[in-house]
Parts: sequence; structure tokens; C-alpha cells
Amino acid sequence: MTPDDVSPDRVRLDVWLDVACLFKTRSEAQRACRNGKVEVNVQRAKPHRTVEAGDRLSISRPQGRTQRVVILATAAQHLPKLAARMLYEDVTPPPTPEEVEFRRMGGGPSRGTGSTSAPDKRQRRELQRLKRLQGA
Repeated sequence: MTPDDVSPDRVRLDVWLDVACLFKTRSEAQRACRNGKVEVNVQRAKPHRTVEAGDRLSISRPQGRTQRVVILATAAQHLPKLAARMLYEDVTPPPTPEEVEFRRMGGGPSRGTGSTSAPDKRQRRELQRLKRLQGA
């Protein structure tokens, strides 16, 4: 990473998140910011907020995980992945043994494997039969 690769001192949050490869696309970074999943210096941040070196980010990830990073440098244009990882320091604490076990077991409520469509004739009759048995 040369000094020419690093651009102005301040850059939009959504752009920086995309350039630093913390999100796959800029629109994904914008969506996370709008939904309150990204905090800058312990304040919820919108996509247009500008960030600079030294700012602390907290990013809510799936399954209750939170990634914490400190911005070391800013860039407005895409860089190779190795150079992009030099833009921040990941200060996320390691997971506790309980969190590791929770994730290993599938973590959180499971999603039903059934279809989300309305029940068909056979399923409807089965439901009616079960309701009659419970009521009797």
C-alpha cells in the first residue's frame, strides 16, 4: 500500500466498509448502516457519515456476533484484499467457550424446514382432525 493508494483523511462510512472488504458490496454496507448494525465511536451511524483514522467501529454480525475494528487508514478506491486489510485493526475479543459451543450446536432458534405456503387439502384435513382430537 503506497501513500497514493490512501486517499483523503475523511471518507464516507459505506465506501470505507466496502473498500476495507468488511462487506461484499457498498449497497450491503449501506443497508447495514441504515438498519443500525454499524456504530462509529459508540454512536449509530448512517451511510453518509464520514470516518477517519482512529475511529472505532462496531459491526453487528449474524448470530449475535459483534465485530470491533479500529480504522488505521482511509481509502476511497478499491485495493487488493491484502492491502484492504491493512486499513483496519480487528480488536474483536475472542469468543468465550460458551459462545463457541453455542455456534457449534447450531446457535439460536432453528428455522422450520417446512414450506411457507398455505397447507394443501391433505394437510388442512390433518390439522382439522388434530384440532377435533384436542377439543374432545
